[in-house]
Amino acid sequence: MSTDISLAFAHPEERAEASAGADPRDRISLRDHIVSADIGAFQQERGQSQRLRFNVVVEVRPHPEVLDDDVDRILSYDRITEAIEGELRASRLNLLETLAEKVAERILEEPQAMRVFVRIEKLDRGPGALGVEIVRSRAVQPVRSRAADDGSDTALHPVVAYLDNDAIAGPDLGARLDALQAGGMPVILAVGLPPGAVPESGQPVTQRRIDLLAIEQNAWRLAARDRRCVVVASKTEIDWAMKHDQMVVWAPSKIVLDAVDGPKGAAGDGVALALWLAESLAADRLELHGPEDHANVSAPAGSRVPVVRR
Repeated sequence: MSTDISLAFAHPEERAEASAGADPRDRISLRDHIVSADIGAFQQERGQSQRLRFNVVVEVRPHPEVLDDDVDRILSYDRITEAIEGELRASRLNLLETLAEKVAERILEEPQAMRVFVRIEKLDRGPGALGVEIVRSRAVQPVRSRAADDGSDTALHPVVAYLDNDAIAGPDLGARLDALQAGGMPVILAVGLPPGAVPESGQPVTQRRIDLLAIEQNAWRLAARDRRCVVVASKTEIDWAMKHDQMVVWAPSKIVLDAVDGPKGAAGDGVALALWLAESLAADRLELHGPEDHANVSAPAGSRVPVVRR
């Protein structure tokens, strides 16, 4: 029992050594790597950076060739820190468990990596360190890249279509959706604020949430008009819809609030949100549907997403 307790609180490197198989592997480790990040499920944690401490151990397969002191032939320590930084930049997360999973997943994409131990601790949530530790192996690791039906990897570039309120209520809505669907590309529909007044709180933070929720109400209004329009809120749902060439309506709250580098400007600006989504998804184009004045709307400087008015 004492050995089990000792290992439970030991550094991941000791745990890796204790659980090594008959065919021992080399190990590289990252100890006490501290970064600041906005993470946490509680409201008081949002918008506040807190320190995270990472301890990571990676078991690697022996290199088949002589190393010759060549850094390009090993799994570099930079790959571990880059995996951490990459996931912290990708989106705001609520759970350390999710972050640990994503970091492990990135590390196991490296050809040499066979098993990884990831321990993450919050250092500012109390008098001690609060954390999680996971172990993941290449054999059970899911594939990150999107795959086509023939097994080949493929990049998906959807069409993001913004529909204003007149387009949503118009008699030609079905024809618009038919035309979008006929293009043979995944379609992500976006909407703005619904008709009528939206409650005003007088506080920017709460008003942002109110506006996003109002846009989501409008998304459900669109979904009620055509059965092809399924409301989705997460990146996972959007990815699944794109892989299956489905048409969906974006409910923006979750993705916008979780984003590390979210859209600038007012949350009630539906066109700006649609532009940001199109950029995030590397969309083929952004289409603006309806008679609202979009004459001055253009993609950000350096954007590869063209804006088309319908």
